[in-house]
Amino acid sequence: MNTLKELRITQGRAICYSGFRQGQNPGGVYPSYDEVMQDLLLLHGHWKYLRLFDCDKHAKTVLEVITKEKLDFQLMLSAYIVAEMNNFNCPWNGGVYSEERLEINRVYNQDRINKLIKLANKYSDLIFSLSVGNEACVEWTDHYVPEYKVRDYVKQVQSKTEKPVTFCENYVPWLVKLEKLANDVDFISIHTYPVWEYKHISEALDYTKENYYSVANKYPHKPVIITEAGWATHSNGRGISPENVNEKYQKIYFENLMKWAEEENILTFFFEAFDETWKGSPEPMEPEKHWGLFRIDRTPKLTLKHLFNR
Repeated sequence: MNTLKELRITQGRAICYSGFRQGQNPGGVYPSYDEVMQDLLLLHGHWKYLRLFDCDKHAKTVLEVITKEKLDFQLMLSAYIVAEMNNFNCPWNGGVYSEERLEINRVYNQDRINKLIKLANKYSDLIFSLSVGNEACVEWTDHYVPEYKVRDYVKQVQSKTEKPVTFCENYVPWLVKLEKLANDVDFISIHTYPVWEYKHISEALDYTKENYYSVANKYPHKPVIITEAGWATHSNGRGISPENVNEKYQKIYFENLMKWAEEENILTFFFEAFDETWKGSPEPMEPEKHWGLFRIDRTPKLTLKHLFNR
């Protein structure tokens, strides 16, 4: 088996980064060079690894800033693949598309994989790993892609780059249906969100450990990392009780999670660096908007106040 060390992946502080600010969103207005530079200077020296969600205009700006400003980061670069099959189990308004739309999506996804390969080879000194998708196989996703297609994307990227390749997914599908994909990837990436599963902060770390070890024990021949784990700071009640989220609880979860991850040598990306107001419903307290360690205006929340006293 390959270990993370053999894949040249070492322990270090890791965080998910998406820099979309007020009035910006994927496919619309993207963060500028100066805005991305401001973000990365906030993160520089505190985090070694950044995880990017797509090989889009935003990712290209991030790569450009790191290169020109000579910043010390290593990136997990991803291709965000969209629905190739209808998912009638999606619990919100999404997941079902026309066959014409699905065919367009298949072409789009292949283009995304091609871009991932191109950027990986161009910026091989900055990119330490590649992901061919994000939460595309879990039962509630609105962008379902069947396992055999994800496996094909993994093999394409492996054949045309020298970087280890993974797929980022909720821990449950790895336990129940992604055995073939688990054998194909160079390492397994899981997501764990105790607060989405109605766990109180007092139960949070134990639940994360349970999620992680259930996958790690199922695949002892594969390295397993955490590519998303976090705690929201606000909620309008959609899926998360407002009483269960605040800055104090986020600080507790962050500190406990990082301590455990470092002690056990588990690479763990905290979700996420900055709040993103474009996500979820228009409701201001929609929990999807409030996972950042920084607010949308780049002021630090309680977890980071001791580092950024301003």
